[in-house]
Amino acid sequence: MSDNKHLQHLSGLLLATLFISTSGVLGKYIAMPSEVIVWFRSSFSVVFLFIFCRYRNINLKIQYKKEHFPFIVASFFMAAHWITYFYALKLSNVALGMLSLFTFPVITALLEPFFTKKRLNPIHIVLGIIVLLGIYILAPEFNLESSDVKGILFGILSALCYAIRMLIMKRYAKDHHGSMLMFYQTLIITVVLVPVLSFMDLSGFQSQFPYLILIALLTTVIGHSLMVHSLKFFSASAATIISSIQPIFGIILAFFFLNEIPHVNTYIGGALILSTVIIESIRTKRQ
Repeated sequence: MSDNKHLQHLSGLLLATLFISTSGVLGKYIAMPSEVIVWFRSSFSVVFLFIFCRYRNINLKIQYKKEHFPFIVASFFMAAHWITYFYALKLSNVALGMLSLFTFPVITALLEPFFTKKRLNPIHIVLGIIVLLGIYILAPEFNLESSDVKGILFGILSALCYAIRMLIMKRYAKDHHGSMLMFYQTLIITVVLVPVLSFMDLSGFQSQFPYLILIALLTTVIGHSLMVHSLKFFSASAATIISSIQPIFGIILAFFFLNEIPHVNTYIGGALILSTVIIESIRTKRQ
């Protein structure tokens, strides 16, 4: 691969990471209940993804009936991941919400033996301890009355839901286009969350409409589509390493748009958590 081509592909992956990072600022800024945000994000994404799949002639047919149930279960976990993530952002701040979410690579590694025939690697226990240390530094005073602590716990719960969703969908990723998988997951989430519209506050819809469109289009459709496209040119490990700058992008965006300035312990704890992502990615690449 020529230097120019490599730079072009790297720029595409960084752009995908930047777009996905907007979820932090938008999720924090949109003044609506988390469940309502997720419903609008999903419903708008369904429309955008359907148009994109038709434009690119991406097959939307699910090959086997046995895939229906796993898709539905994975979608429930995806919905739970998004909802708890937005709770984390609203209870704490973008930095804490995104950093606690990035415990998901280690959580995935620890859970993988329960989903596959792989044995638990002792290095994952070590990385898990480093992650716990990072979380402790993020919130040294474990007080459940603290809004920041609640935000971190929701972020970890979001990471757990995301890890389970990834492990369920992993076996189907090679046989289906990424946009097709996202289309069905957002469709299922939209249908499942319809009841929340009947009892949750929708009064801010008109003023928040542009930001709901942005989180669906920029974060979900463009960001994730670019990320899937980048996997053609980078290994999953390399993409994970590069995408671990998501919280950094998120913190920068939050500084400019929300005037959020993280504390020193956020940088230290965040560095420990992100170091486990990089270590695990490099270790996986060498295998």
